[in-house]
Amino acid sequence: MNANLWTPGTPAADGWRMPAEWARHHATWLTWPRPEGISFPDKYDTVPAVYAAFIRELTEVEEVHINVWHADMEAWVRGLLTQLRCPLARVHFHHFPAYEPWCRDHGPVFLARTREGRRERAVVDWDYNAWGGKYPPCDLDDAVPRHVAALRGLPLFSPGIIMEGGALDVNGEGTLLTTESCLLNPNRNPTLSKVQIEQKLRDYLGVTQILWLGDGIEGDDTDGHVDDLARFINPTTVVTVVEEDPADPNHAPLQENLERLRSMRDQDGRALKVVSLPMPRRIEYEGQRLPASYANFYIATGKVIVPTYGDPQDARALEILQREMPAHRVVGVDSMELIWGLGSFHCISQQEPE
Repeated sequence: MNANLWTPGTPAADGWRMPAEWARHHATWLTWPRPEGISFPDKYDTVPAVYAAFIRELTEVEEVHINVWHADMEAWVRGLLTQLRCPLARVHFHHFPAYEPWCRDHGPVFLARTREGRRERAVVDWDYNAWGGKYPPCDLDDAVPRHVAALRGLPLFSPGIIMEGGALDVNGEGTLLTTESCLLNPNRNPTLSKVQIEQKLRDYLGVTQILWLGDGIEGDDTDGHVDDLARFINPTTVVTVVEEDPADPNHAPLQENLERLRSMRDQDGRALKVVSLPMPRRIEYEGQRLPASYANFYIATGKVIVPTYGDPQDARALEILQREMPAHRVVGVDSMELIWGLGSFHCISQQEPE
């Protein structure tokens, strides 16, 4: 890798990198949703059980840390998890309040490096404006990475630009995948050019190759997060969702993304292996298309947790991911209640690497 791609004095120039999601985890971070929040209007009562199912899967392989609003919420969640037979031995609570539960986007992004034989970690604290100012207020959400860095006693790096974790996916070896529709949207960083945004990604995540997809899927209020579209599952393989129905509004943009991926190269100039995932049927709530996607899976330590939708394509998606990730156990968890909030398991989680 060419170190000249990194600005002197930045985390990347000092050896910090964002590990791939499949690197072994120390823990997974979540933010528990509030009944008063706006993410699940008239549907909140059905959402905690989905969180509990997700946490049950996680606690089989790693610790879980949950941000809660206050002590009363912690007590309520503890009681619920116990009632739903979710083991609490590996669950830890922190009174780090946030208005909404999308920890992938407002939570800490962890970096790692090895220095003098020791593994060290740090936190990147991107600015957060609730996907282009769509859902104010978000000041409490924006503060979560600072709380976590202080709790862990980790260095904190603040790039000073708007960015969300769901907008980025890395292969851990220098390549980052993102979308033009999100990162270049003027509701994020209107004064920055594409070149300037790329430099921030290089300087703060330690990548050298940045690959740009186009548009996101219908119903996605994030303006096209890549974690609903295409994901690295190993350093050279990307899975990407494809809509097979030409009449569906998702067909054309997903085909364009597929063609882009087929022509892309990683940090070493190698072509990517591109694997197609199906899309579930169209799902609507009160006339609104919901952004249901099998790409919104979460890679825990030795396990992949995949959202399912009671759809005939569920089994096919799970089969493809298990085939392509033989070292992991791929499990499906019903995400129908969670998708009402316009996100799924990857959106609510953030990995903390060892």
